[in-house]
Amino acid sequence: MSFVPLQTIRREGAPPPAATDSVRLRIAGMHCASCVSRVEAALGSVPGVVSAAVNLATMRAEVTTSGPVDVALLTEAVRHAGYDAHAVTAAVADDAELRERAEELAGVRRRFLLALAAGVPVVLLAHLTLLPGVTAPRWADAAQLVLATLVQFGAGWPFVRGMARGFARRAPDMDTLVGLGTLTAWGYSAVAVLAPAAVGEHHGAHVYFDTSVTIVVLILLGRLLEARAKSGASQAMRRLLDLQPRTARRLRDAADAVGEDVPLDAVRPGDLLLVRPGERVPVDGRLEDGRSAIDQGMLTGESMPVEVGPGSRVTGSTLNRTGAFRMRAEHVGADSMLMQIVAMVERAQTSKAAVQSLADRIAAVFVPTVLVVGLAAFAAWALAGAGLAPSLLRLVAVLIVACPCALGLATPTALIVGTGRGAELGLLVRDARALEAASRVDTVVFDKTGTLTLGALQVTDVVPAAGVDASRLLAAAATAESRSEHPLATAIVR
Repeated sequence: MSFVPLQTIRREGAPPPAATDSVRLRIAGMHCASCVSRVEAALGSVPGVVSAAVNLATMRAEVTTSGPVDVALLTEAVRHAGYDAHAVTAAVADDAELRERAEELAGVRRRFLLALAAGVPVVLLAHLTLLPGVTAPRWADAAQLVLATLVQFGAGWPFVRGMARGFARRAPDMDTLVGLGTLTAWGYSAVAVLAPAAVGEHHGAHVYFDTSVTIVVLILLGRLLEARAKSGASQAMRRLLDLQPRTARRLRDAADAVGEDVPLDAVRPGDLLLVRPGERVPVDGRLEDGRSAIDQGMLTGESMPVEVGPGSRVTGSTLNRTGAFRMRAEHVGADSMLMQIVAMVERAQTSKAAVQSLADRIAAVFVPTVLVVGLAAFAAWALAGAGLAPSLLRLVAVLIVACPCALGLATPTALIVGTGRGAELGLLVRDARALEAASRVDTVVFDKTGTLTLGALQVTDVVPAAGVDASRLLAAAATAESRSEHPLATAIVR
């Protein structure tokens, strides 16, 4: 499938589009759709910002401005909202970002394993009496208190810290719901163990440590899956960039037959480059001399290499199959065809589907609404005479059940993986709304077979003349073609 650069079409007499700039930011500390809405609102409040799109899966923000805007103002606005930010230039995650994501994944995994190791004994001790003839030991509640405290303030500390920060900046988020819910269950149980009279019991007060630790374990499991999804979200884009060679062989002048290897970033338009058989074309350009066959399957989907000679255009990252040639570099860096593809995919990944925009709007008012509903449930049960413990349990249930942390992650993760994998296979998606609309397509018409092939020629049948053995004919043909690098010869030999 060929890639055609997008063109801006303007009617005669129409005013030219306003000039805009774009800034990429790496955001740290986001966990849910409400975080996305808060960061977008903070960036949108900076003078000169036209729009801001935040992607929870990539932890990046794409900020469009009406002109030059001080990046420090953008990062300060994000920090004032309770998150961290710094500018990035790479289209996909660089090594530093990948390390950061790996560290995040390792930290969440450690907290989950700690919560699981300490939480399982708590749950077992809490339900011992369900077994026939088994009586809970006198120290069971004290042991639960110690282990549950380790889970609550060890493995679950990020939720407690997030809750405190949410209340401090008057912007509660999903951490607020988890922290408040688990602390309520843990706090009531701790008081019931240490001072049972304070909760209306004189001895044997029921405790709910198993509730708090189970919630922490399950939410951390969700965070672990989210971290893994975010860690692998941009791998398809990375594989697309891996098609690009790291170096190019640059010639000093037309008389130079050897040249020197230079980093691809050092290649400039007009440089004379040497490309040998089996190498990838470093940049977009035009052949000066030499002939070869270029495998352009990564762009066109066609399995047959294209014969090129002096004056032919070649595209960076395509594969030189047979002969060596010299070429003149024309389009390098961001102007190359591959980087245009990467930029297009990146824009598609940053864009938002309609369902994601709806989720972000809901998240902006979701947490405060849940807090009000939870307090209303607590008050209703308390006024009905249910008692403190049952009323608190209803409050905890509302806070925890209404905690859709994956609400803001599911759609962007699916979008990133889908668009990235599609780009690897030659299918380019303009934006999320186009991909969403594609679900209603019921017929696809292809204009050529190249887009439907596997990308490698193969012999399917051997039809000999009368009296000739098929295996002997194939062996003879393979012998004749064994020293040829032509795709048909390769297929016969294979």
